[in-house]
Amino acid sequence: MNIDKEYFQKLFLEKFEAIHGKMISEASSLDCYVTLGAIIRDFISRKWIATNQAYAAQGEKQVYYFSMEFLLGKMMERNLIYLDLKETVAEALEELGIHLHEILSIEPDAGLGNGGLGRLAACFLDSLSSLQLPGHGCSIRYKYGFFEQKIVDGYQVELPDSWLKNGNVWEIRKADKAVEVRFGGNVRMDQNNGRTVFIHENYDAVLAVPYDTPILGFRNNTVNTLRLWSAETTMREFDFSTFNRGDYLNAVKYKYEVESISQILYPDDRHQEGRTLRLKQQYFLVSASLQSIIQRYKKKNGSLQGFAEKVAIHINDTHPVLAIPELMRILIDEEEIDWDEAWRITTGTISYTNHTILPEALEKWPIDLFQTLLPRIYMIVHEINERFCRELWQRYPGDWEKIHRMAILADGYVHMAHLAVAGSHSVNGVAEIHTEILKKQVMAEFYEVFPYKFNNKTNGITPRRWLLKANPSLSRLITDAIGPSWLHHSTDLIHLMKFADDPSFREKVAAVKYSNKLALAKFIEDKSGIRIHPESIFDVHIKRIHAYKRQLLNILHILDLYNRLRENPDLDIFPRTFIFGGKAAPSYYQAKQTIKLIHAVADKINHDRTIKDKIKVVFLENYNVSLGERIFPAAEVSQQISTASKEASGTGNMKFMMNGAITIGTLDGANIEIRDAVGDENIVIFGLAAHEVLDYYRHGGYSAWEVYHHDARIKTILSQLINGFLPAAQDEFKNLYDSLLYHNDEYFVLKDFAPYADAQHRINTLYQDKNRWTRMSICNIAHSGRFSSDRTIGEYAAGIWQIRPVYIGN
Repeated sequence: MNIDKEYFQKLFLEKFEAIHGKMISEASSLDCYVTLGAIIRDFISRKWIATNQAYAAQGEKQVYYFSMEFLLGKMMERNLIYLDLKETVAEALEELGIHLHEILSIEPDAGLGNGGLGRLAACFLDSLSSLQLPGHGCSIRYKYGFFEQKIVDGYQVELPDSWLKNGNVWEIRKADKAVEVRFGGNVRMDQNNGRTVFIHENYDAVLAVPYDTPILGFRNNTVNTLRLWSAETTMREFDFSTFNRGDYLNAVKYKYEVESISQILYPDDRHQEGRTLRLKQQYFLVSASLQSIIQRYKKKNGSLQGFAEKVAIHINDTHPVLAIPELMRILIDEEEIDWDEAWRITTGTISYTNHTILPEALEKWPIDLFQTLLPRIYMIVHEINERFCRELWQRYPGDWEKIHRMAILADGYVHMAHLAVAGSHSVNGVAEIHTEILKKQVMAEFYEVFPYKFNNKTNGITPRRWLLKANPSLSRLITDAIGPSWLHHSTDLIHLMKFADDPSFREKVAAVKYSNKLALAKFIEDKSGIRIHPESIFDVHIKRIHAYKRQLLNILHILDLYNRLRENPDLDIFPRTFIFGGKAAPSYYQAKQTIKLIHAVADKINHDRTIKDKIKVVFLENYNVSLGERIFPAAEVSQQISTASKEASGTGNMKFMMNGAITIGTLDGANIEIRDAVGDENIVIFGLAAHEVLDYYRHGGYSAWEVYHHDARIKTILSQLINGFLPAAQDEFKNLYDSLLYHNDEYFVLKDFAPYADAQHRINTLYQDKNRWTRMSICNIAHSGRFSSDRTIGEYAAGIWQIRPVYIGN
């Protein structure tokens, strides 16, 4: 935007006084943040209105991306960069005695996600707007997010993430667009003019109120929408007569029961109440979103016959799969469309991304819970299942076992992934190997029936967030070398290869990395009191804590390295700082014990002066987008060590790569495609391949005890988990010990231990050749452009959604 400094200062002072009713001399940082946010939102709103008008006028097809998570991070600096106003605003505010960096620090990360699933969705929204494609997000406005992670005595403690305590300058409440979502009750059938109608009675009604957030495209005029739904009461907030009788808790019980739907992400599902709440959340999201989309569509088009030609709905993993029966319900019950036509519209509208092969993540719901909470939806799912099974019978007559395995309703459960495949026109995996595993292993029988539905769309990340914003020094260096075209066409980063052997450029890249390491080292010392050497290798493992992601393999190797240093403090290893971060689900005991183990090992190592600070271990609490923006630019080693076949894609691997870190990883997920891009000489691969892992699962033959008895290092470190060696109760890590030996090491930690140790030794050797290491770093940056979410979204737009750019004028 072309706004000069003086105009902005005038605008800021006027807006400040209008909002706060006081002089600028009395301003707090929060006051200034709110003022700046209001101004920027005003700028964006003009583009937002113009975008919506253009979409309505041109009538182009639009996509709606349904996801339980959108991990946006902070929006203020992003929006300033995307409007090309950051430098002007910083200078203007500085002259008013206001520091932009202090204002930016006020903003919390939006508490709308947990990990890679949510960040992927956020990157996709960014790319949709930046590519000028008509696409929007739909989710829930979680009042307290996932949780704020605190570490107390090495244990994870979950606290509410009160990200909305000071409001949200980016959202606009649209109370006039609220819709009603119904739970429970009963359904009776009646006849109306010879047509069977279904009447939902005695239900509990919840009001879904939308809060819209503008998603600005990069230096263009497109502004798409993220619509977040808040659950509110449809009637009174509390029962006045009950309150007057002194029954104060029951007077407000209804209000709290309703509002719990949009309180937190992923409530604990170890108990019935938590499972019920999760299912409520999923239906609340899809029902509210579909009602809203259909209302808007009908206002312009009337009949829903052409709905699939103008609307695409994408379900991100199995959480929003209820969109399939809910769309059927609306078409049949409200629009009086017959079943076959409704099914044609539904399957033509909906597409599905699978993000996992883990059985526990392929959701299924007990039929009794499902039927009680969603009686009409259950009837529709039952009918879908009956028709689907009849089709299977025609194809596989007499093969009841196959039909049973593929059924949507089976063994007392509703199988959501089966419903997703049956009720959509596209099923995509998120990396080449993941898609092949879906086709040949996990969903092989569905692929046999629907080969035309299955396709691959390898995940991507936005370089504007993860390079331009997170690593401005490297971004400037790149632009100075190859020009600014990479900001719009990320594959142009490949031109950096022309400078890979240029000593001057390599020196500049190394200097940027060292500067970023200094900044992270200071941050770590300020936050945790741990002083780390910026000259050491920054070896980083940040992601959701889960057994298959194998933080346990990493920490056991660190323990072995420590043992070797204790025996020989002069061991020839380059100093290494191991940095961990990530949250464990509140109900995931083993993951929480892994966090405790990391802290116990860190406590042991960081206080042992005999090893001469050769290694340090740091765990950074409450990992989120903003913390990631600090870590990725400083990282030198990217830990991507999941059990092969388990990680669908990964996007952290791409963020590290884009910032010049070298991957140490298994041939899993997108690691394979990263290897193919950079070549074997610029990545460090180890361990079992996916086909070997799957073969062990299928045919057996692996013995953890055998590995244990043949590797003295493993014997030692496992003994140290339970013999009092670590500063923790002696039986603290018995569960982890048992999982490796008595439960036969489900994720092959011990099997891959020796190859992993060898790979880490190779990292140690490579790093000591600084010219070679920096060349490897440049090669990774140069080839990272193919992992842009712009490429991914372009493939979705053309191959699945059939949407086209809509150019918005000034």
